[in-house]
Parts: sequence; structure tokens; C-alpha cells
Amino acid sequence: MTTEGSNTTAITFRTPTKDDGFWLHNLVGECPPLDPNSVYCNLLQTSHFAETGVAAELDGELVGFISGYIPPQQPDTIFIWQVAVHEKGRGQGLAKRMLKEIVKRDACKNVKYMETTITEDNEASWALFRSFARDLGAEVTYTEHFEKDTHFGGKHDSEFLLRIGPFTKPVDG
Repeated sequence: MTTEGSNTTAITFRTPTKDDGFWLHNLVGECPPLDPNSVYCNLLQTSHFAETGVAAELDGELVGFISGYIPPQQPDTIFIWQVAVHEKGRGQGLAKRMLKEIVKRDACKNVKYMETTITEDNEASWALFRSFARDLGAEVTYTEHFEKDTHFGGKHDSEFLLRIGPFTKPVDG
């Protein structure tokens, strides 16, 4: 567990537990335009994928969460599933600090790449991941991965697979 702070607010990072599943569900609901998952899915994110996720607390309240996993076919890659930062945690670089926290974990000792999917109009996510890539001296590539009509039945914008890596600099704070 690590503590990060900005002036008077101390945010604590820790490995998630299944007790966080319901609270993660609520957090995502308070962070539009994130796509909500079922509580059961959130329970799996906080238990089965705990070692590659991070919970961020402020005064005992969940204010940030990143879920990720290492795909079995790509043991050198961490796939970031979802990034949620409550308004109480914004303006402190929390999302990037959580990404770095995950990459420093023992579960990610062989990770040299990061992947995620992002819609074209999600400027905040593009900026986050590009900034993370710059900090690690890594290249960024992307291609359309899940197409609006083919994969989402026209009901969700296309998602682009963003790939960062290989990391050429150590992860700092």
C-alpha cells in the first residue's frame, strides 16, 4: 500500500478486494461516460484481477479504480479495462499515478507493454495514455479494434486499440 498526496489530500493506493466490488459499481456509475458493468463483473474485477488492479481511497472512500489484466496470450502486456476517477480525486494526476502503481506490481514484472481500447472522442483517455507513454519513453500505436456496426450493433462508438511500449524508462512515482 502506498500513499500519494497533493497538499492536504492523501490518497492511498492498495490492491483491491472483493469487498470493493459493490463500491466499484457505484464509482463507475458516478463517472459518466464510463460503461457500467454488472456488480458481479465488478466483483470479478476486484477479486480475480486484483493483482493487476488498483483501488485509490481518500478518507476511506473509493475515489479511483483501475481494472486490468494480463492476457494469457500476451504475458508481456497489461490490458487496462477501465479507469474511473471520482470528481473528489480529479485534478491530482490520479489516473496516471494509478497506472504507474499497477506497472510496479510484482504481477507485472514481465510487462513491457500496455494496451487499452478508447473511443475516438474520449480526449481525456487519449491524453492520459499518451502522457503515461511519454513518462515511460514508449511508443504509442493504435488501430480500430471493435467497430461500431460490426461489434456494437451500431449502439456504441468504435473502440481503438491503443498499444504503448516497449517501456524504455523505469516507472517513477
